[in-house]
Amino acid sequence: MATYAIGDIQGCFDQLQALLERLAFDPARDRLWFTGDLVNRGPKSLDTLRFVRDLGEGAATVLGNHDLHMLAVAAGQSDYSRSDTFHDVLEAPDADELLNWLRHRPLLHHDAELGHTLVHAGLPPQWDLATAQGCAAELESVLRGPEHVAFLHDMYGNKPKRWAAELQGMERLRFSLNCFTRMRYCTREGKLDFKHKGAPGSQPAELLPWFEIPGRRSAGLKLVFGHWSTLGLRAGDGLFGLDTGCLWGGRLTAVCLEDGRLNQLDCPGARKPGRN
Repeated sequence: MATYAIGDIQGCFDQLQALLERLAFDPARDRLWFTGDLVNRGPKSLDTLRFVRDLGEGAATVLGNHDLHMLAVAAGQSDYSRSDTFHDVLEAPDADELLNWLRHRPLLHHDAELGHTLVHAGLPPQWDLATAQGCAAELESVLRGPEHVAFLHDMYGNKPKRWAAELQGMERLRFSLNCFTRMRYCTREGKLDFKHKGAPGSQPAELLPWFEIPGRRSAGLKLVFGHWSTLGLRAGDGLFGLDTGCLWGGRLTAVCLEDGRLNQLDCPGARKPGRN
């Protein structure tokens, strides 16, 4: 038995299948973790979504920003962008079932036995595991409840940018969602930055990658994340950053969580780098 964590798929279903073949993945024996963004920008969002859903308890996936965007578009709370490619999901005969399944995915998955925690983007420096789990549970309750349509409309926005335990209501939910699904850089004080998306070294001096903030309270956790394709593979110091740009012609990366073995598949790219 092995547990493989895999970086952002974004509808690159054929590459996922090729990587699983290389891993000799056996759904009766092995388990998969996905870092979120199962859909969008790539050519086969529907196939990807159906495949992961059909794995049942054999797969754990967290929500990414592209997954949430598709949910918002489906609910009539956001516009369909020219760069969106999830029309196959929205037009499918089982669209309602698939969207409902996706909406019930977590923002954070923690396996105490394996000793790893899965998120899409990251954790702000002020959060320990208990705080992160609490904030994830608050978001999941809203997304899975009767108020989810209103939440999907109001979730967009860059403020507040800094955590405070006193945050309430939509401000608290939006900050948490931005950390789980959008964060890359922040200041040493934990103020989020949404402007800079390039590789470390390209950002202003006052910003650091979220995982390099001194005193980060989640530093003792083994974290698996995706979202940041320009970061490239990050493996070490308890971190596995696995979005290695399959969509853009990079690689699709898997790591075996039991022993840390990496496996990568070269990808032709469904989009040219620099295109949204």
